[in-house]
Amino acid sequence: MLVTGLEILKRAREEGYGVGAFNVNNMEFVQAVLEAAEEQRSPVILALSEGAMKYGGRALTLMAVELAKEARVPVAVHLDHGSSYESVLRALRAGFTSVMIDKSHEDFETNVKETRRVVEAAHAVGVTVEAELGRLAGIEEHVAVDEKDALLTNPEEARIFMEKTGADYLAVAIGTSHGAYKGKGRPFIDHPRLERIAKLVPAPLVLHGASAVPLELVERFRASGGEIGEAAGIHPEDIRKAISLGVAKINTDTDLRLAFTALIRETLHKNPKEFDPRKYLGPAREAVKEVVKSRMELFGSVGRA
Repeated sequence: MLVTGLEILKRAREEGYGVGAFNVNNMEFVQAVLEAAEEQRSPVILALSEGAMKYGGRALTLMAVELAKEARVPVAVHLDHGSSYESVLRALRAGFTSVMIDKSHEDFETNVKETRRVVEAAHAVGVTVEAELGRLAGIEEHVAVDEKDALLTNPEEARIFMEKTGADYLAVAIGTSHGAYKGKGRPFIDHPRLERIAKLVPAPLVLHGASAVPLELVERFRASGGEIGEAAGIHPEDIRKAISLGVAKINTDTDLRLAFTALIRETLHKNPKEFDPRKYLGPAREAVKEVVKSRMELFGSVGRA
């Protein structure tokens, strides 16, 4: 069933579990995420970036919205990292039930102003809104942020920001980063900062850049001919701790891409004469589904639908 993001996330924060927002770029990703959600009886969020919408066009957005309506579990279709008011309006017209406006790279007052503008438009049609305060390092859809420029979220500013904007959930910067490269070793997550934010902001909190980047997937990717540097992800214990402190939405993208691509590479390497897309996209879809299911177990959302 298609529901708003807040319908899913409000309960998650109140009951102390997390819900995965999984980035989808094609039919196989949409199918994998929804099949995993139904098998796990878990609420879920289908996240489409502006890049995914450009790549998949109307076909991808229609597929996500229509299949979400038919799902036997609560599903929100979410615009990830919307860069502008106009981008948000396109998502609203396409039937999305959750939108993110990301003006975190702007000054505080501009972020407030632009977020409030989006909130007014989205709420007018019954759609809920995610905003971001603070900046994550790594590559986002429309802006690159160097490590030195990444700014952690100020707890008191977060309280003021939410009061002024009326946003429904807030993405916070506490040490995670976008992409496969999150530093050497185990990335430091500022849990005390998160705890202070959660005490001041009762709304569901969001963790971007939270992929695990499992060593097994990295090694399979390399073994099948892929090239990737010293990739590192967020430790499961840090995810569990963040959820216990108020994080209700956890974004995952890199893990899905790694699993999908590694399985395609492996299949074609074993069967160099294969040219039927179903024979390599099918196993890749199953690999994505298994990653999604494992993430749902980590987040504690299994059986919550």
